[in-house]
Amino acid sequence: MLAVTGHRRQKSGRNRMAAAAREYADLGWPSFPGAHAGGDRACSCDRIGCPDPGAHPVSAAWAHQASVDPEVIEAWWVKRPAANIILPTGRVFDVFDVPAAAGAIALDRIEREDVPVGPVASFGGERHLFFVATRGAPMDEDEWWSCHLDTLPEDVAETPGMRWHCRDSYVVAPPSVLPAGREVGWLRPPVRDTLPDPLRLLEVLADACEDA
Repeated sequence: MLAVTGHRRQKSGRNRMAAAAREYADLGWPSFPGAHAGGDRACSCDRIGCPDPGAHPVSAAWAHQASVDPEVIEAWWVKRPAANIILPTGRVFDVFDVPAAAGAIALDRIEREDVPVGPVASFGGERHLFFVATRGAPMDEDEWWSCHLDTLPEDVAETPGMRWHCRDSYVVAPPSVLPAGREVGWLRPPVRDTLPDPLRLLEVLADACEDA
């Protein structure tokens, strides 16, 4: 009986993640399986002392393999039932990643001043993720950069706690589960609307980071 119950829970988790990844694909958002937290260690990967448990892709090939193909997505989560969901940035959208306190201040100002805003997610209650239109790969490379996860874009380096995920970066998407039972969840779920201009929202978020 316990084995059946465990199997059902595993299938439910797989179906939940796979269904969410398919919904992202329907929006045109590629996804890729991520590591997961739980069990007898903080992260499912083999790295000792993983710095981002449950919050990174399962393979270094994620940027090339991320897909919107429903059959590919289903096969991934059949193979890895507990895998979290990774969304590459710099393709359909970029993401501003700020401390939760700053995110709450920004959302309050956004509501009061009717500032255009797109999807917003909570990363385990610690960070807020603001999804904005991507600038992609402009002709003038001086206008943009590759955002590696251990660096900050020059233009926002002086803003405490802010990161701008664009090309060569990714975010962990709802309903992914983090260590200690924390989750990634939508505060404002995605819809089929045009994503907001990143530079307008950057102003609001930069002020919020300074005030937090």
